[in-house]
Amino acid sequence: MADIVQRCVVGFRERFGADPKLVVRAPGRVNLIGEHTDYNEGYVFPAAIDRYVVFAASPRSDNQAVIRAVSFDQDAEFTINRGLSSEGHWSDYVKGMVNEFQEMNLRMAGFDATIAGDVPVGAGLSSSAAVEMAVGRGLLELNDISMPGPKLALAGQAAENSFVGVNCGIMDQFVSANGREGHALFLDCRDLSFDLVPVGDEDLRIVICNSGVKRGLTDSVYNERRSACEHGVRQLSLATGESFRSLRDVTIEHLQDYSGALTEEIYGRCRHVITEIGRTEQAVDALKEGDVETFGGLMGESHVSLRDDYEVSGPELDRLVEIVQRVDGVVGARMTGAGFGGCIVCLAHDAAVSALSSAVESGYNANSEYTAEVYACRPVNGVGRIE
Repeated sequence: MADIVQRCVVGFRERFGADPKLVVRAPGRVNLIGEHTDYNEGYVFPAAIDRYVVFAASPRSDNQAVIRAVSFDQDAEFTINRGLSSEGHWSDYVKGMVNEFQEMNLRMAGFDATIAGDVPVGAGLSSSAAVEMAVGRGLLELNDISMPGPKLALAGQAAENSFVGVNCGIMDQFVSANGREGHALFLDCRDLSFDLVPVGDEDLRIVICNSGVKRGLTDSVYNERRSACEHGVRQLSLATGESFRSLRDVTIEHLQDYSGALTEEIYGRCRHVITEIGRTEQAVDALKEGDVETFGGLMGESHVSLRDDYEVSGPELDRLVEIVQRVDGVVGARMTGAGFGGCIVCLAHDAAVSALSSAVESGYNANSEYTAEVYACRPVNGVGRIE
């Protein structure tokens, strides 16, 4: 992290001729299990990881905002007022947070800032949520405003939904704001209650393999999956005579008994979500009991379900899962994120990380048009100021 902080601070000094008043960092995240359950009011189990976005800033005496993206070597400037609009530009994430705070009737002053990060973009590790949380916490600190982590996460989600125009769930912002070192966060996406669960012992590592395939889950495909879930809820409510609010309320027995009310495709989509919600509960219970082997097995079941029922995996992700599952000391592996590219996540014993990396190099990189990158990560604290 120190390199990213230094890049951000040096970038600030070069751009604005002084040291920043504050520096804030926010982590990316990886979801260990619980995929495509968030918008169905289910459970997710992500961890904040040691890949960060850093925001360095100082106040201005006017209502202008000037931001330099160090990685892009680009500036953006806008006037802080009630008339902000999105432009399809990286600065929309900054403007979105300013806009959301103004919608909350919080007074925002002008500022100079730099942003830098080492969360891979387009890999499904939530670089956008890390930007929102780093910018959000930084602006709150600059303006002497206090806000708890869950509320900041909701502000970030609202900014991305309403201003940026991405219909994301709450998971990414929530764990970036509320993560804890050594823990993953078991989140109930219906009421936002959460439990911080230790991720095994010091021998276990979270290992992420980036397939090199940029995520291709377009808005239309993502919306189709959401629509399929909503359609399934409506049809099952009609068939059973019950008023289901979401797939969270539908049991596998309901689905099986009334499968005739659904097309084969809708049935598969619903089966994934219902079983994934159950798998996530079982996996967390197993981890709390120290049963990492059961946890790993459930990760594998999750991948099969995402591949076959939800159909959001891809040949590269499937290949990576097959390769790493054969490595001694790998507890479990699955695709993670929205799908159609991006990453797989593995839980592995520390001694297996080197062999895992070698297996990916020889089994994937040597036989693919893509080059996978391997990140051995640890769970870290959520967004915070660097003193």
